[in-house]
Amino acid sequence: MPLARPGDGYEELFTAHFWGLVRLATLLGADDAEDVVQDAFVRLHRRRRTLRDQNASLAYLRSSVCNACRSRLRHLRMARRRHAQLAPPPDAGSAEHEVVRDEEVRALLAAVADLPGRQREVLVLRYWLDLSERETAATLGIAAGTVKAHTARAIAALGRRLKDEEAT
Repeated sequence: MPLARPGDGYEELFTAHFWGLVRLATLLGADDAEDVVQDAFVRLHRRRRTLRDQNASLAYLRSSVCNACRSRLRHLRMARRRHAQLAPPPDAGSAEHEVVRDEEVRALLAAVADLPGRQREVLVLRYWLDLSERETAATLGIAAGTVKAHTARAIAALGRRLKDEEAT
């Protein structure tokens, strides 16, 4: 990997924007904001010759910092969930309460399994993986409006099914 050369603007970009990007990463919740920004600069340095618009370096850096913070926070959420699943349960309720709760969970999972594939995918990505509408759309290769429509239809269908089961 070639080193930055004087006059290519890389050092000036680093000097002018490093601490501002650190503040951005901190505001986005990164506990290691300086590392996040440093990684973004390293990625830019590796790809600076392949950027379509050489004037887009700052936008590339901002996007890299946002994506890295999002990824790290998602990783932390998933690790905390795993830890919570492995941790001993808090004071358990009565046996009857546990049976009712387990039955409600089974009913919900069965209702989700019966949804059309795309609606099920949207719900899992949005609410299990906690992706935004835009991230869900990008993952599935569909428009954000389509994600909204599938989410609304899926929630309505789940509500109807669970209401019908409750009535019987």
